[in-house]
Amino acid sequence: MRRRIGEGRPDRLGLVCDAGGANVAVASETAERVELCLFEGGRETERIPLPERTGFVHHGHVGGIAPGQRYGLRAHGAWAPAEARRFNPAKLLMDPCARAFDGRLRWHEAQRAHAPGRPGAPDRRDSAPWMPKAVALGLEPPVDPEERPRRPWTETVIYEAHVRALTRLHPEVPEAQRGTYEALGHPAVIAHLESLGVTAVELLPVALFMDEPRLTAMGLANHWGYNPAAFFAPEPRYFGPAGAAGLRGAVKALHAAGIETILDVVYNHTAELEEDGPCLSFRGLCDAGHYRHAPEAPPPGGTRAYANLSGCGNALDLSRPMVQRLVTDSLRWWAEVMGVDGFRFDLAPVLAREGEEGGFDVGAGFLDALRQDPTLAGLKLIAEPWDVGPEGYRLGGFPPEFAEWNDRFRDDVRGAWRGDPRGAQRLAGGLLGSAAVFDRDGRPATASVNYVASHDGFTLVDQTTYAERRNHANGEGNRDGHAHEISDPCGPDGLSEDPRVIAARGRRRRALLATVAAAQGTPMLLAGDEIGHTQGGNNNAYCQDDETTWLDWGAADAAMLRFARRAFALRARLPVLRQRRFLHAETRVDGTPEVEWHALSGGGAPDWADPALPGFLLTLRGAAGALGDPAPALIAVNLAAEPVTPELPPAGADFVWRAVLDSEPEDGTPPGEALSGGAVRIHEAVRR
Repeated sequence: MRRRIGEGRPDRLGLVCDAGGANVAVASETAERVELCLFEGGRETERIPLPERTGFVHHGHVGGIAPGQRYGLRAHGAWAPAEARRFNPAKLLMDPCARAFDGRLRWHEAQRAHAPGRPGAPDRRDSAPWMPKAVALGLEPPVDPEERPRRPWTETVIYEAHVRALTRLHPEVPEAQRGTYEALGHPAVIAHLESLGVTAVELLPVALFMDEPRLTAMGLANHWGYNPAAFFAPEPRYFGPAGAAGLRGAVKALHAAGIETILDVVYNHTAELEEDGPCLSFRGLCDAGHYRHAPEAPPPGGTRAYANLSGCGNALDLSRPMVQRLVTDSLRWWAEVMGVDGFRFDLAPVLAREGEEGGFDVGAGFLDALRQDPTLAGLKLIAEPWDVGPEGYRLGGFPPEFAEWNDRFRDDVRGAWRGDPRGAQRLAGGLLGSAAVFDRDGRPATASVNYVASHDGFTLVDQTTYAERRNHANGEGNRDGHAHEISDPCGPDGLSEDPRVIAARGRRRRALLATVAAAQGTPMLLAGDEIGHTQGGNNNAYCQDDETTWLDWGAADAAMLRFARRAFALRARLPVLRQRRFLHAETRVDGTPEVEWHALSGGGAPDWADPALPGFLLTLRGAAGALGDPAPALIAVNLAAEPVTPELPPAGADFVWRAVLDSEPEDGTPPGEALSGGAVRIHEAVRR
């Protein structure tokens, strides 16, 4: 057919259908020509050069294109890998802004940019037969803003979950939906979240990703999804009967229950990986314009190396306006069209590296763009505050609008309950929101996302069962994952049938979970910890899409679940445990301090100079100057092995203490006056 070709518009990247066809706009700083390639079935039927260029955007309007059309891109230009120019029109490229593809992205040798073993020569094989094709769509309607729960940070309880692992074995979810987006919105799954007091589900990556070639060669798959290939399109391996609409439906169902959805997003690197990796999209469209490169000149005949700030082979350069535009456009799409309520940014320092040296800059353009964007600024923004680049550990270094994963809280809390020297002192700081790290520039106490287990590392059960990682199934000789987990099997390493060991491990798990529930900040619970999920000691199960990571609902620890529900219900009921302001023992208007510390056995303040301090009593009151005056609470912590009967300080005029949660018994109910060794108890103040 003879198509009408117009100049189109450069202001909306990607391909968007309209009444007369489709507008196509593709960003590339250095391409000489970009072609739109149309497909019918598996056959390429047309190649249409985009006729215009405005700045770095190649664009055109192509008549006769309707929703459902399959397409890809090819880019023409110089092959000069030493200059980060890897144009190779033999490679069909994915539209970085496509919102749908017709299948999974799977590795094939024909996807290589350069000839095997010859980095200076392009690979001439056509990759089109082995590439998923983008699917043309029109503009999707935005969600109704009134649908969003908009839960305040002070009410937020995050549940970190994987779409497939959470639901693959759930007995109440229909078989056809298990492991899919639809399952997230199933009434049984939502009822479980509600029973825990969860207010936000944080999903591991759901944007389209690829299994690394080395995993494919080993017969494994990337389970976690931290290997992105397209930023707008939902990953099809989680499609159920409703396809991508299943995710939108799940978000809507969660919203109806008052639960927000936060996406873990990966903008620090892509699935094109290192110099020998596949040519899928960004590398072929404009390698120099998308990635950071090493300053060193390559050897003769070599390729320009990438700056590997992610540990995955490459690093996107978000200091470049077109990359920044691509990323912010994708974030807005997930928020406005899919309805998500926030984002957790994987390896976030990469996104804030500026200049030729690539140093971290708290005023980086991308962070500023998020903070001023009328759509994104009102969402929950969470940073994973480290990468593998120079000075990459930036905990506490992000702008006030961000919360941050607090791995220091994780390590301090685990270490304290294990009995590490000065553990009580570090635990005390964590209970007050890690103010030494976060209390600056007007940041709220909720900036600290507190957790003792996440997808990355031991589960709660495994950190109380294993002393060393057991990652042999990953095929890397047990060298991957954290080499030095802060864990304590409370006896011999591994599984045990000794009732005393089993009891000690249960008590430790409850103490760890109660600490998360009672600490100032934003608590995060790893999916499965509430039902006793184990990964058999695998602390890096990124490539285990099997029973290692799938939650076994049939083997749920009912006692642990009851305790978790009780702990987070208590947090919801006691506002003093979840304050917005940091507490520093300032004097309130009634003359009482915000916080008071006492020794377990009475007699004044704890001996903070004692590296083996066995515990403490912490009285919490409302922050000075804050609105409202919540009733006080008291946290009693006994890190020692022996039980103790705490000498409680006065609760205040007209109040008495009532114990409401104890980590010694399985259900959390306080058993008596004595506080067991290795346990924590929470009291609330009630009127006489």
